[in-house]
Amino acid sequence: MERMFYSMIKAIHKYAKPFATVDDLDPLIAAIGDSKIVLLGESSHGTSEYYSLRAELSKRLIKEKGFSFIAVEGDWPSCQSINQYIKGFNHSTQDVRTVLEDFNRWPTWMWANVEIIDLVEWLKNYNQQNNPTQKVGFYGLDVYSLWESMDEIIRYLEKTNSPSLKEAKKAFSCFEPFNRNHESYAVSAGYISENCTKEALELLASIRKNKCKFDDDQENSLNMEVNAIVTANAEEYYRTMVTSDSKSWNVRDQHMVEALNAVRRFYGADAKVIIWEHNTHVGDARATDMRDEGMVNVGQLLREENGAENVFIVGFGTYSGTVIAATEWGADFQIMDVPPAGFGSWESLMHKSGAVNKYLIFTDGNRHEFSTTIGHRAIGVVYRPEYEHFGNYVPSIMGHRYDGFIFIDKTNALHPLVLENILV
Repeated sequence: MERMFYSMIKAIHKYAKPFATVDDLDPLIAAIGDSKIVLLGESSHGTSEYYSLRAELSKRLIKEKGFSFIAVEGDWPSCQSINQYIKGFNHSTQDVRTVLEDFNRWPTWMWANVEIIDLVEWLKNYNQQNNPTQKVGFYGLDVYSLWESMDEIIRYLEKTNSPSLKEAKKAFSCFEPFNRNHESYAVSAGYISENCTKEALELLASIRKNKCKFDDDQENSLNMEVNAIVTANAEEYYRTMVTSDSKSWNVRDQHMVEALNAVRRFYGADAKVIIWEHNTHVGDARATDMRDEGMVNVGQLLREENGAENVFIVGFGTYSGTVIAATEWGADFQIMDVPPAGFGSWESLMHKSGAVNKYLIFTDGNRHEFSTTIGHRAIGVVYRPEYEHFGNYVPSIMGHRYDGFIFIDKTNALHPLVLENILV
């Protein structure tokens, strides 16, 4: 074991390069090459540096390589507020903080935070300098917004008196008895077999059939299609979550790819996309123990669909610091200490090779030196630092899970807007 650790530290020391600013990451930008899909991960949803670095990398990819849009691990309706703001669709809202108030589903800090403000304003200014066909978009890919997506659908279909309104109202009526409660629907559909599967699928089919009739001045056809995809897949996600963790995981990640592909079709064959999601979604599941559980993820699916040569995946990690998280689902967030990474973990070896910020690029020439399975830390929105050694390390073959890795030796907690307001 010690020999393996020594060998890995030696390989890290050989190939890793230190960096201080995003300008030092030129080799990483060069390694991305002509990839049309770039995935930027994070080992937590509450770390300031992950957001700031991804933002700076995204700006460079947009300016230097012509990337078309950013897609994130967030709800479609809430992220539409950002998309409409940066594209000038919403003339009534001129304040970015008001826009971010639409992220009101727990965990709100994932997108209602100080770090994201600079990127949103940069995107708005960038778009103002370009014609409509060159404006960069911002979209949410997640599956959770069942009722919010139905609200969006009903609102638009009533406004346009669309032929799909009948199917929309039928689906809404089916879900209505559950009082917008995901858990109630999950129990009913998962255990009692009282579900709205048929209604949700009929709504999606109708929207797709009639989307060519929707006014597209503000991307209404895309908005309706993805909200209908969310409705159908959220129904399946909540129906399966009470009976199978692995199946519901797969439904969620397959949904994120389906939603992404809808946006890519909308932008056209030459579209290039930047994806922000947790490492557990972007890092190829086939290089982790997820494969043994029959689980897939976004990174794997995109490599399989598009060819690995067209996809570039960057993981992120840290040795120690602070993070925003909660002790249980739905609880108030806290600033927590991230303890030094566990002995023998990837993050520990990165630290031992030199306690500085650094990055790695995995290539055909060096992947074999990073082909040993090793624990790689993952922190969720729910986190108990004192228990992390029981389940926060994902066995991973790093050279195959990612194409690059950015390591920040000591990180700081994200700055939620609500916390900032309290402090003020």
